[in-house]
Amino acid sequence: MKKIISTSNAPAAIGPYSQAVEVNGILYISGQVPIDPATGKLVEETIEAQTEQVMKNIGAILEAAGYSFSDVVKSTCLLHDMADFAAMNAVYGKYYQQDPPARVAYAVKGLPLGAIVEIETIAIKSQ
Repeated sequence: MKKIISTSNAPAAIGPYSQAVEVNGILYISGQVPIDPATGKLVEETIEAQTEQVMKNIGAILEAAGYSFSDVVKSTCLLHDMADFAAMNAVYGKYYQQDPPARVAYAVKGLPLGAIVEIETIAIKSQ
């Protein structure tokens, strides 16, 4: 059964999609950009600050669905510039210190609202 996950502790969807969808114990979190849900605005333009906000948004959605970062099995990281990879990776790594998920990272031409990082996530309930 498909269940839509939504929380006010992460930014509202800015288009026709859900923050996350859970199906058969698998949680699919839409790509999160660095919007502060309290203000509805992008956080400062450093890759570190933006990655931190993205991870907070992912954490809020995981929590709302009853998951945690330890349940994450796959991430897709989209970067405006691969020169930011190491700095993004340093922040991202704080959230996955043990048994990190599979991951891919791409440089893309542009991201929504002028963000410099976006991360989508898949999590599976731990047994």
